[in-house]
Amino acid sequence: MKTIQKGFTLIELMIVVAIIGILAAVAIPSYQNYTLKAKFTEVTAAVSPFKLAVELCAWSGDCITSGAITGLSNGTQGIPDSQSSQYLASVSVGGDGTITATATSAGGLNGETFILTPGYTSGQPVTWAPSGTCKTRTAGAIC
Repeated sequence: MKTIQKGFTLIELMIVVAIIGILAAVAIPSYQNYTLKAKFTEVTAAVSPFKLAVELCAWSGDCITSGAITGLSNGTQGIPDSQSSQYLASVSVGGDGTITATATSAGGLNGETFILTPGYTSGQPVTWAPSGTCKTRTAGAIC
């Protein structure tokens, strides 16, 4: 008589479990970094109205003294007051137009900062140089 094999052998099941384990070991850290980047997007997006206000102030000349941006702060020259949200602790504007957005310490974020420093040349658009602790995280940059 012939015997008919039914089901999977133990080795076949062990191979499938090993493959799933390898995929999970690669996917979980990538997913965690992805979710941190998604949360930090709220912080980077929050600087948009502040950037626009600094650019408009520079374009109109209202905050230009001796060829440099000066005299700015939250709530003046059309710059919004600081705001906060679930992952955004604050946004502040320095006297020279430097915008500092700080993340909260929630959801895997640890108070990282996103800093935009304006560059101004008369008759040219304002240029922005990004920096901050979000670029130096040990697990990889999140901004």
